[in-house]
Order: sequence, then C-alpha cells, then structure tokens
Amino acid sequence: MIVAEQKKLEEMKTLIGEAEKVLVVGCGTCVTVCFAGGAREAAITATSLRMSSKLEGQPKQVRDVTVQRQCEWEYLDQIKDEIKEADVVLSLGCGIGVQAIAEHYPDVWVVPGLNTTFLGLPTEQGVWAERCAACGDCVLGLTGGICPIARCSKSLLNGPCGGSEAGHCEIDPDVPCAWQLIYDRLSSMNKLHVLMDLQPPKNWSTSRDGGPRKIVRQDLRLIEDEE
Repeated sequence: MIVAEQKKLEEMKTLIGEAEKVLVVGCGTCVTVCFAGGAREAAITATSLRMSSKLEGQPKQVRDVTVQRQCEWEYLDQIKDEIKEADVVLSLGCGIGVQAIAEHYPDVWVVPGLNTTFLGLPTEQGVWAERCAACGDCVLGLTGGICPIARCSKSLLNGPCGGSEAGHCEIDPDVPCAWQLIYDRLSSMNKLHVLMDLQPPKNWSTSRDGGPRKIVRQDLRLIEDEE
C-alpha cells in the first residue's frame, strides 16, 4: 500500500492561502488504511480549518468529501460539482491523487494535504514500514521475498556491506540488515544455492531513473476498442 502522513495544519493553511471556499477531498483506499486521508481524517481536517479561520477573524467555507479512489477518473467525476464550486481543493490522497485531480480538472487549484512517503505495510498497530521501491524489475524471487533495494539502506544487490553488526544495519541498530534477513530466510528453506547463481546487472531503466513510467496493456485496449 501507499503510505502517507498528514502535513501540519499550518502548512495546509499556507497552501490554501486566501481562498475562501475550500474543498477537502479524502481517499478511501491506501491513505484510509494508514489513517492519513480517509473520510474521518477529511472531516477532522475540514473542521480544524474552519475553526482556525474563524478564530483568526477570516472564516472560510470548508467542506469535505471522500471518494473511493482519487486516482481514477470515474470516482472524481462523482464530485465534479463540489470541485467546481471550490476556490481550492485540498487533497488528502497520495501524490497520485493530487495530480489526478489537477489533471482531470485543469481549471481548479489543487494542493496536497499529505506527504507521500513509501510503499509499505503495517508491521504492528500504528507502525508502517517500507517494503517496496517500485523499481519495475523485481528480484524478490532471488532474495527469498525480501527486497534488498527497499530494505537495505544502501540498496546493495550483491550481498551485505561490511558495516552490519549482529544482524543490524550500521545506520541504526533498530534496523535489521536486509541481507542478514535474506540469508536467514534462504538458509531456513534450504535455498542458499540461489545466491550462488550469477545474475546479470539489474535493469535500472525500469525504475524512476529511466524517466516517468507507463504500462500499456494492449489486450485491455483491444477490448475497449471493441466496445
């Protein structure tokens, strides 16, 4: 899932500026799960902005609405009337949601209410940890399902560095060494031989280093054309 966290209220107020009609848009998927931008958070944010503007003597009209997913046009179409009435839209979606609204409604000013952080999972109540760097050339089949790019502080692909100690990363004793985790898992499954196979250099052109990425499914496009 995409993990994000809310910006401070003061930063949101700065981004909103002098706008009088504000629409706070929540998202019902990833950022709901990490308690950053769902319906509850959108309602609380809208209330906080209304109260703050009133206390400052410049009351604003702040409304909130939440869609299932901000990253798909069909859901954004459902709130077109609310968006067109707003002077500014404060998106509580990830960075994709912010850009989706701005692209779908080019005449509307859209600002982010969240900081998008990483792709991760909840490891315990209230804790989310990074697990994927979305590099586009997955090596998890070679590393026991543990990503050395996202979980190694140096994104090393050929084994551990010399700085780990007792299974922990040199940057922080609370961070487990990714390559220690990889070794332990492969060892427990009698698959250490996988690490002995020579691998070609990783294709980094599929990551962000190769520029903005796009996936085209021709089979789906053919279906759409037939309809």
